[in-house]
Amino acid sequence: MAEKIKLTISPAVAAYVRPGTSQEIRLAGCKAAAGLETPDHVMVLFCLSKDSDLAVRTTAISSLSELPGSVIREYMDSVQPHPLVLDALRSISLNYPAPAPISDISIIADTLDIKDVEDETAQSEQGAEIEGEDSANEESEEFLSKYKMAQLMGIGEKIKMALSGDKEWRSLLVKDANKLVSGSVIKNPRITEGEILTLIKAGIQNDEIMRLICANKEWIKSYKIRKALIESNRTLIQNSTRYLGTMSEKDLAYFAKSKNIPSVISTMAKRLLLNKKK
Repeated sequence: MAEKIKLTISPAVAAYVRPGTSQEIRLAGCKAAAGLETPDHVMVLFCLSKDSDLAVRTTAISSLSELPGSVIREYMDSVQPHPLVLDALRSISLNYPAPAPISDISIIADTLDIKDVEDETAQSEQGAEIEGEDSANEESEEFLSKYKMAQLMGIGEKIKMALSGDKEWRSLLVKDANKLVSGSVIKNPRITEGEILTLIKAGIQNDEIMRLICANKEWIKSYKIRKALIESNRTLIQNSTRYLGTMSEKDLAYFAKSKNIPSVISTMAKRLLLNKKK
């Protein structure tokens, strides 16, 4: 039995796509969509791109293909992006970092109350129902989480998202098994020192990430980051010894007694501590 996904639309969207709406209004919706809030803007075009009328359908698809990257990105980062809409955007915009496109989507009913969408992927079918937001007793809509979306992304798409995504994407992709993906997170211009500190303390096992952190002069200016790097067993000895010379007497005493760091580091900490007390 095909799995059902509820696709909820707002009254603003329903005004252009509800059953019985004339072709003139539906075509007008393709143009009026740009004046709506981003989620409604995209949803109107998505619904009309499945219209049974060729003129409406082609106009909507053309409008979808011309969506600015900022609008696509805003929809993706919205609270409830729908997977079917993401797939449609991905199939039209090659630069859109979303799951691989659905191989075949077709509306097989001509009403908005219940529309089945065929999704032929991995030898399975998936249905979709489109209803108005004001329907009584609606079931909660099912959405792909960013984690599930990441599972469907290719390596190139993950790298793009790692380089430009928000904090949630960064915390997800930095754990990716592919080092090109996880390493790209560190190159994201939006990443903060707090995130870097958290990564180091979490015991990140990616040597490339540690190398990139140590190579960033701005991050190394942070005392807390230098201290965390010394405590990490993934930091190269030559880097740890260099940072050790910038530590306070209190922290040198701590490192001198610590059994959680390499003995060469604790020995050097003892030597530096003695020199400071002379």
